[in-house]
Amino acid sequence: MKTLIAIPARYASTRYPGKPLVTLRGPDGEKTLIRRSWEAAIAVGGIDRVVVATDDDRIADHAGDFGAEVVMTSSDARNGTERCAEVATKLPGFDVIVNLQGDAPLTPAWFVEHLVAGLMQDPQADIATPVLRCDGRAVAGFLADRRAGRVGGTTAVFGKGGRALYFSKEVIPFLGRDFAPEEPTPVFHHVGVYAYRPAALAAYPAWPIGALETLEGLEQLRFLENGRNVLCVEVHAKGRQFWELNNPSDVPIIEAMLAAGTTA
Repeated sequence: MKTLIAIPARYASTRYPGKPLVTLRGPDGEKTLIRRSWEAAIAVGGIDRVVVATDDDRIADHAGDFGAEVVMTSSDARNGTERCAEVATKLPGFDVIVNLQGDAPLTPAWFVEHLVAGLMQDPQADIATPVLRCDGRAVAGFLADRRAGRVGGTTAVFGKGGRALYFSKEVIPFLGRDFAPEEPTPVFHHVGVYAYRPAALAAYPAWPIGALETLEGLEQLRFLENGRNVLCVEVHAKGRQFWELNNPSDVPIIEAMLAAGTTA
């Protein structure tokens, strides 16, 4: 089984322009977001190739400077999945293509390893994506972000066998009570990593953007809206903290985690 990790990165982010080149300070000095995401990718076991996929020369030049392989993609790609689909056409022959989004530098290697294993063990799944059970502290943080008008994370609900039912930027399912900071909750944080089978990934760009994807702004909903099986693979933090860089306010949070040594 041959596995490729593609790290989609674009400069023209609506919420945070230039995000891939933002520097994050850690015990190993200052490194850009895209470099830390690439370092997270090359730490994953069982991967045959890692590439940065971008349409921006600034990102490509910087990635080349720190030793990453770069695949230039079209500026027409509307999201990371479409960018990964373009990579797959340029680099054929892989059994699994992993989309490790360039804003998740704290992704532990075992998240991706378990994700790929889960996809290969479920022949009915078209794509797989990891989910992390939230404690009360994490849910409180998500709710505080929503009250402030920020997207603090995406949550997932799934049924038997881990089949995804829905993903939302709101906190779902509804919680009828408060939870203690370290108490497990029924809320699952969707970790923005995907493992695709080549056929499902190849079909994706031709599908029109549906109503749910438009409303939520979540690319994975296009698979659900077109009847594809999305497998949610529960992963465990093992004491590590996970956070995505969605807003400028996330920079000090991630830097604090880097300083505390809570990354993969």
